[in-house]
Amino acid sequence: MKISLLAICFSVALGSTALAQAAAPNDNYVVDTEWAQLPAGMEWGASTSNVAADGKGQVLVFVRTAPYFRFFNREGSFVKAWGDAELFNNPHSAIFDEAGDIWTTDSDDQLVRKFTADGELLMTIGKKGVIGDNSSTDSFNGPNAVAIAPNGDIYVSDGYENARIVHFNSDGEFIRIIGGGEGSEPGQLQVVHGVAIDSNGRILVNDSDNQRVSVFDSDGKFVETWPVLSRGVSVITADDTFYISDVNAGSISVLKDGKVVEVIPLPGRPHGMSLDSDGTIYISDSSNRVIMKITPKN
Repeated sequence: MKISLLAICFSVALGSTALAQAAAPNDNYVVDTEWAQLPAGMEWGASTSNVAADGKGQVLVFVRTAPYFRFFNREGSFVKAWGDAELFNNPHSAIFDEAGDIWTTDSDDQLVRKFTADGELLMTIGKKGVIGDNSSTDSFNGPNAVAIAPNGDIYVSDGYENARIVHFNSDGEFIRIIGGGEGSEPGQLQVVHGVAIDSNGRILVNDSDNQRVSVFDSDGKFVETWPVLSRGVSVITADDTFYISDVNAGSISVLKDGKVVEVIPLPGRPHGMSLDSDGTIYISDSSNRVIMKITPKN
């Protein structure tokens, strides 16, 4: 089923995090809620937690029922699946890096893992079942997202129980903690739910309970906040166009230079999100257990 989407204007009171949305006609996108075609006998299961496009024609749907990794082509045809039942406890996010490897988080097992696209485990960060506090350099408490910088550095959103981003080098060696203070003051975070790195190396943090993005420089120093609904996943393009989903509002916000320029309302709870190299947006709806393919109209 393909339906047109209405974009809505987004207004923010100066100096406030109060958010207001007013309907405004727009017809820039088409969404296909029946894009992914599961083979006979396979169901999505508990939740379609996340989705990731590798930019080369392959789209991964990451679910919370084995097999956890399900691969499709851009037309939505099923390609393959893998991931035995014992591999995850609470699979949350998955992304491709530039090499085509897959980074995942498990929010209950407290693990970040790197796999090849065929399922070979390449790296593990964290200790299975071991909880770390906001000062821990090797353990997490509710990791839910990962971003990989161009130099291979790893940024872990450790925010369901902790309130921080943990920065590692490409070998998984600890570098620094970003944030780590729970609250609503500048530089503090409340339920961190995603992270992205811009072209200047700044760390953009989904500060979801504060309804904002908190921005830190490449050394982890707080810079500013951007008021925006942020209980979801964020991705950023080469020209620093920033996309962020929100499960409660049912929307994607598009930002440039820290300001919302467009909002795309969606059905359900848009949780995972990925941008393909052809401009397509993929969204995992965790409540309706569908994957949406969102295509810009030219």
